[in-house]
Amino acid sequence: MLETILLVAHITVLGYWLGSEFVINSGYRYVCRTSSLPFEERNKLMDHVLNVDQHVRYALILQIGLGTALAALYGYFPGGSTTAMAAGIGTVVWLGFVEYIHHARKEPVGATLGMIDRSSRYGLMIGLVIAGTTSLMADSDIPNWLAWKLILFACVMASGVGIRISIIDFYGTWAKIKEHGSTPEYEQSIWHIYKYGTGILIGLWVFIAAIVVLSVWKP
Repeated sequence: MLETILLVAHITVLGYWLGSEFVINSGYRYVCRTSSLPFEERNKLMDHVLNVDQHVRYALILQIGLGTALAALYGYFPGGSTTAMAAGIGTVVWLGFVEYIHHARKEPVGATLGMIDRSSRYGLMIGLVIAGTTSLMADSDIPNWLAWKLILFACVMASGVGIRISIIDFYGTWAKIKEHGSTPEYEQSIWHIYKYGTGILIGLWVFIAAIVVLSVWKP
């Protein structure tokens, strides 16, 4: 029964994740294409985009927590219910940390906390790749389809980091628009950054689609 509930939640969070991505991309595109609006209005809209972006972070954390718990309960990961419980507690703590970072992002401590969060994600990505690759190369309780899912999920996370870096580039130009006003060069720059970030986002969706195929097919 518990496994079924967690599986339904796992699938539901995927829809929540993709829906959030569409909303964020649409709002981001609008900000980049409405140079006729006063900067203050565009900046408020961009703040709203970042608020919505929190939902993507929630979804990522929930997918990791739910996926880990399910894999443990199905016997693919060691520890069974103990590992599943630890994954649940870790998920709640991580969600709280990410929410605190969001509210503190404009404070001096925000940059430090953001760096800690990104570093933890880098470590997790490396761990996923190592776990998936090791499982593919040796006898393991983890089936090949799940090993590939781990590797692909690391690719999803890497795509998210790429998008985050593009947003940092965006804000470099955004600060110039705030200080000097809009110019065709600045507007072209943020539009280019938007298209670059959208390209990475499409790649992220491809990785997620591959994960879904593996989950259903289980080759």
